[in-house]
Amino acid sequence: MDNFKKLEKISNTVRYNIIKQTFLKKSGHLGGSLSCTDILVNIFNNYVFNNYQNKFILSKGHCALSLYSVLYQAKKLSKKKFYSFADQGTYFGEHSSPKIKNKYINFSTGSLGHGPSFGSGIAFSRLLKKKSGYIFVLVSDGEMNSGTIWESAMLSSKLNLNNLIVIVDYNKFQATGKSDEILNIKPLEKKWESFGWNVLECNGNNHKSLSSNIKKLIKIKEKPKILIAHTTKGKGVSFMENDNNWHYRSPSKDEFLQAKIELGIK
Repeated sequence: MDNFKKLEKISNTVRYNIIKQTFLKKSGHLGGSLSCTDILVNIFNNYVFNNYQNKFILSKGHCALSLYSVLYQAKKLSKKKFYSFADQGTYFGEHSSPKIKNKYINFSTGSLGHGPSFGSGIAFSRLLKKKSGYIFVLVSDGEMNSGTIWESAMLSSKLNLNNLIVIVDYNKFQATGKSDEILNIKPLEKKWESFGWNVLECNGNNHKSLSSNIKKLIKIKEKPKILIAHTTKGKGVSFMENDNNWHYRSPSKDEFLQAKIELGIK
């Protein structure tokens, strides 16, 4: 099995576990968690699990279930803790929290827009201390309605943070509708270029496209970098894809079983 096929298989398992949790707990932001699954699987398996110097920040913290599922699949999170998701008194809520005390979860990012600021601070500290490693930050397109995104974009460019890589889960939706209809962020590529960033675009639900473009960004040695990853909300399950009702919805038993079949889980 080649690496891309292996990553696809991991993504299907991660998606299944996300959907299973939302079915069992009737909680979680399902559509957005599914759209960013391939991005998380790719980054963690290619850059984070095998290199402690690389760090990841989930800025779209409401999709923490995708992060928990990636860690659980990789045995970086126990079954007991994973299945405590959304339970009374648990730290494993719908939004990520550093109280979890897992080395892969360092910030509370349920309040959107702050991940790039955290990332820029860590990246700048690394440059001052002449330490290696990359800081990966995952943001959502709807999150770019937040002014803090653009404040950190200006500062990161000013400081020439070439060790900072932001990835946009560009699934074209947010909680209450289509992102561009709520607050148009186009042309996204030109906006980031005007802020002084290196910009690439890719298919964010394709591991080959993700891998090749992340490698291209890493080879660039000047300025901060951003990858606009075009994704599908609800990716992996036909009746969930591009249906914004699944931003908050949890599946029925029949829907859960149909999703399991579509994901090829036995």
